[in-house]
Amino acid sequence: MSEEMKNEMELENAEAVETAAEPVETMEDYAAELEASYKTLNKRNIEISEDESGVLEKWAHFTQMLEERTVFSVKIAEAVKAGVVAYVDDVRAFIPASQLSTEYVEKLEDWQGKNIDVIVITADTEKKRLVLSGREVEKDRKEAERKEKLAQFKAGDVVEGTVDSLKNYGAFIKLADGVDGLLHVSQISTQRIKHPGVVLKEGQSVKVKILSVADGKISLSMKALTAPVEDEEQHERFDYKETASVTTGLGDLLKGLKL
Repeated sequence: MSEEMKNEMELENAEAVETAAEPVETMEDYAAELEASYKTLNKRNIEISEDESGVLEKWAHFTQMLEERTVFSVKIAEAVKAGVVAYVDDVRAFIPASQLSTEYVEKLEDWQGKNIDVIVITADTEKKRLVLSGREVEKDRKEAERKEKLAQFKAGDVVEGTVDSLKNYGAFIKLADGVDGLLHVSQISTQRIKHPGVVLKEGQSVKVKILSVADGKISLSMKALTAPVEDEEQHERFDYKETASVTTGLGDLLKGLKL
C-alpha cells in the first residue's frame, strides 16, 4: 500500500470518529425552549390585546371615577342574589341591595329596567370587580337640600312648626322637610315641667323662636315668646306714680287732719 493511500484512509477514519462523537439533535431537544417561547409570546399577546381593546384604559377610568365620586346613570339589567347588575362601558357592575336606595328595598325584581344615578364605590382592577352605589348619591343630594333649607333659618326668627317627636329632654319640631329643631324642655314653658308631654303632643302645631343655628343644629324656644309679656306685666304690677312730695314738715303732717 502506498504512503498516499495510507494517509487518505487515516483521514477518513478520523472524520468518522468525529462525526460519531457529535450528538444528533431532535425536536425533543427544543421542546422546553419552544414552550418557554410560546408562554412569553402568549403573555405579550394578551397584554397587547387588552391594551388594544381598551380594557386597561377602562379600569383606569373607573378608578378615577371612584376617587372623584363621579355621578353617572346606569340601567339595571337584572336582579341577582343580594343585589342587581348593571353594565358600565360593557363591564359588568354589581349594586348590592343595601346600596340601591336610602329606603328599604323589598323586591329587587322591581328595579329591573330602571335607570338610577350611581357612583363607583369599588374598582378592583386586578380582580375586575366593579361595585356601584345609588344610596350614596341619594344621601349626598338629601344633605345638600337640607343645608340649603337650613340656610333659610336664622337666630331671632319666629317660625311655625309641627311637633315631630317627644323625648325626656325636649321635643323635636319639624320646620321643613329634612329640617328639625330641638325645643328643650326648659324652653317650653315659663313654669317648670318634668316632661314635654305635659304641654305638647305629637302632630301639634307650635310657634317657636330660633335661639341659635350652629353645626347644622337649630335650638328653639317657646318660652322666649311669652317671657317679654310676663316681664311687662310684672313691671306694670310694681310700677307706681308719685302723687305727693316727700317731706317732714309739721304743716304737711297735720294737713288733712280733722279735729
